[in-house]
Amino acid sequence: MLPVTARQHLRNPRWPAHAKFHNAQYIVMSAVLGVVGLRLVNSPHGDPDHNLLTATAMLSAPWLGMYGAAAFPGTALIDQEFRDSPANTFRGVEVNILVGSICLSLLGVSLALGRRPRRTL
Repeated sequence: MLPVTARQHLRNPRWPAHAKFHNAQYIVMSAVLGVVGLRLVNSPHGDPDHNLLTATAMLSAPWLGMYGAAAFPGTALIDQEFRDSPANTFRGVEVNILVGSICLSLLGVSLALGRRPRRTL
């Protein structure tokens, strides 16, 4: 999936430099949020439950932002030139929506499991 994504985005010669800039910004922002979230979850400081909630909220921001961006007028989940590519859908679902939904679901499950009361022996 990554080589296809690179061909459609950062390595697409028809994409303007400014669009590539924002794509790269999104990638770096997501990585930074991931590192900060992991640090927060593993921090010995503060309330662990609050740290987990905060990390989950931070890590959901890029995925929720994708849904919000799709609602803006004139935006599209897929560039017109790649609309017919089979790599853009999986079982009839647009891949961006599918990946975002899976990631948000995994974050939700992780949050639920992390907040379960711990048994003491």
